[in-house]
Amino acid sequence: MAALNVDFDDAELEALREAAREQGMTLKAFVKASTRDAIAHQRALRAGALKFRRVFADPDLAEAIAAAGIDDGPVPSATDRAA
Repeated sequence: MAALNVDFDDAELEALREAAREQGMTLKAFVKASTRDAIAHQRALRAGALKFRRVFADPDLAEAIAAAGIDDGPVPSATDRAA
């Protein structure tokens, strides 16, 4: 199994140990779980941002927002529609 050595200063290491104790976990288990959680969080943020961009790039949505009188949505342009 691969390993990763990461240096922490004394304060960082003590904060990690305390957080692990609070969770009832070993330091190693806490760091692994935290890393998995951080990776999952980043992936979810990227997926959400992609979905957001897809939804708000829809010219029909822009027209519906404009028709509703909401002025902070996407602005439809002539280049958004195919001829």
